[in-house]
Amino acid sequence: MSRLLIVVEKASDWGSYYPSDHVVTAADYLRETPGGDERTQVINLCRSYKYLGPGYYVSLLAEARGHRVIPSVRTINDLRKRSLYGLDIDDLNQKLAALLPGGQDTTDFGILVHFGETSHPALSDLARQVFELFPCPLLRIEFTRERVWQIGSIRPVGLNSLDDAQEDSFAQSLDKFSRKLWRKPRTRRPYRYDIAMLVDPDEAMPPSNKKALKAFIAAGKQLGVEVDPIGRQDYTRLAEYDGLFIRTTTAIDNHTYRFAHRAEKEGMVVIDDPTSILRCTNKIYLHDLLVSRKLAVPRTEILYRDEARRLSDLPEKLGFPIVLKIPDGSFSRGVSKVESVEALEKAAAELFQHSALVVAQEFLYTEYDWRIGVLNREAIYACQYFMSRGHWQIYNHGAKGAAKSGGFRTLPVREAPAEVVKLALRATQGIGDGLYGVDIKQTPERTVVIEVNDNPSIDAGVEDGYLGEDLYLRIMGEFVRRLERKRLGI
Repeated sequence: MSRLLIVVEKASDWGSYYPSDHVVTAADYLRETPGGDERTQVINLCRSYKYLGPGYYVSLLAEARGHRVIPSVRTINDLRKRSLYGLDIDDLNQKLAALLPGGQDTTDFGILVHFGETSHPALSDLARQVFELFPCPLLRIEFTRERVWQIGSIRPVGLNSLDDAQEDSFAQSLDKFSRKLWRKPRTRRPYRYDIAMLVDPDEAMPPSNKKALKAFIAAGKQLGVEVDPIGRQDYTRLAEYDGLFIRTTTAIDNHTYRFAHRAEKEGMVVIDDPTSILRCTNKIYLHDLLVSRKLAVPRTEILYRDEARRLSDLPEKLGFPIVLKIPDGSFSRGVSKVESVEALEKAAAELFQHSALVVAQEFLYTEYDWRIGVLNREAIYACQYFMSRGHWQIYNHGAKGAAKSGGFRTLPVREAPAEVVKLALRATQGIGDGLYGVDIKQTPERTVVIEVNDNPSIDAGVEDGYLGEDLYLRIMGEFVRRLERKRLGI
């Protein structure tokens, strides 16, 4: 169970709102004796976060006490200097021309942002993004214009500076932001830890089906952990949790990487961690990493846009058929098999529309791919994924209707070929100690790594075919192990 504390600099700053046991003054909070196992969430609403002032010390000591606090000391420091946050808002400045009027005589303009919300609908997305970059309860964004609109400054403001209308808006945002904590029943079974499980109910091919997600939640309960499914709209709630478990397809350029990066900055236990996402989601990076570690991979060439000679030399180097891949595809998306020069040129031209570099590999036919699940540098499951009927891949995205996949066979790790398991473990050593799925092809001549997935499929009825509920307990148990080590400072 979590305790919510709202810290104000003066008791009078809360005078416009109903009295609450959750509200304490900065002086009372700073005098509080550290200790206790109850997880505490602190919303610091002091008038100023000036260095070595009361507001600064509230956030500083909150972190020392192991409390989750908004704003953090890092956010306070980042907001202090324009040079620090200027780099982060460069991409936001480009949007202002469309959001703000260009024909007015006005040369400055400002908005109040409370927990990522603003009363200016046209700037709501911008307000949310700024809050995600600098999580602070109350911010004022100032815009200036010379030839074009730009963000001139982002600065925190005090609760005491709000007018009546702003106080009403702030109260609504505060209630919305803290609603999960307010509504938790006190009679509810206490959990040792809370883990956020990031999911996307609308994803066509998620890494875990609904039954598997329920199994993760059930496994957590057995271990004294509350596993709470969250979505992309819950970015600002991350500080409520002790860990983050990503169960939606990861990519560097979408919300999953932002969630992982933010959670890691908050000191949470994260699977998939941002480093693993970075190293696994780009096939070119992964290829160089595997080759540098002298691991067996298919013969591979990297193609560059507008280098016709490299493309024309490809048939001689790899022979037909050739497999072309965009670097960040998943679930067999962005992959083509070509068997002629004409098909090669056409497929390459299509893929180059999405990426400046394309991976080309020799085609190795096998009836199935091995998938070895690895967690904390140990193999935990072994599967054979068979090719989709009448197709050369496991997933056939060209099938009528939804994408179709081939069959599978799940078996104990000890029954998988020793060289396959050993190669899978070696492939993950240069990536990290998270949860991975290593795809391996085994032919009569050789055994090669195809790719390492940072967000492997864990579907009920497939990967848990041998271990059953023990697979979910093992994964959630790893979260507990890491959280315990973190709590003990190991």
